[in-house]
Amino acid sequence: MNLTLHVWRQADRRSEGAFATYEARDISEHMSFLEMLDVVNEGLESRGEAPIAFDHDCREGICGACSLQINGVPHGPDKGTTTCQLHMRSFRDGDTLVIEPFRARPFPVLRDLVVDRGAFDRIIEAGGYISVRTGQAQDANSTPVNKLDADEAFSYAACIGCGACVAACKNASASLFTAAKVSHLGLLPQGQPERHQRVLSMVAQMDLEGFGSCTNQYECEAACPKEISVSAIARMNRDFVVASLRGR
Repeated sequence: MNLTLHVWRQADRRSEGAFATYEARDISEHMSFLEMLDVVNEGLESRGEAPIAFDHDCREGICGACSLQINGVPHGPDKGTTTCQLHMRSFRDGDTLVIEPFRARPFPVLRDLVVDRGAFDRIIEAGGYISVRTGQAQDANSTPVNKLDADEAFSYAACIGCGACVAACKNASASLFTAAKVSHLGLLPQGQPERHQRVLSMVAQMDLEGFGSCTNQYECEAACPKEISVSAIARMNRDFVVASLRGR
């Protein structure tokens, strides 16, 4: 198939960016979206032009690096799919694709399609961990966990920190990301000792980073490649209220 690409090009964080148009020729429908960009980059390099910079790592849908906005949709048109797992058969011959980085003030563009998502790392550093000394690994059955809690915790822990929730939200809210990290630890016995301080610290850091507020539009859930439910946000809000009252 042949495609027309309008790609955001930006030299560095301080430069002004603009869209550049490229033709992607003889693209196999079995290629992934990133493989298609690889082919385009090979053509650019053969002509002595700078290749399009984009983030990628595992290309297996589990690392969250491949964060692209495709025709205005984070990760493209397929639900529950990362950009690296999006295949070209999702498009038609002759399509025009607009490819740009995730748009949010806390995610500054570093170059072309690469953004700095260090804000997520700092939210995790604020409390998204268990600091108790655990010693050697315990037997899996030594601390019983309710099956429903374990399943729900696992569903929240599936978050890969890609930032699609932020890019999809009109307020650039990081509530779904933060809530997933807060909630999966808050459901487990190991996460109870720091449960209240965790939610206060992580929400405070989220606000400090400049993310917007959640207004319950559900774009985050719709865009999430791991289909994490907004129920995580409700759980985080409940924990935040309880923690705030306990701290008074």
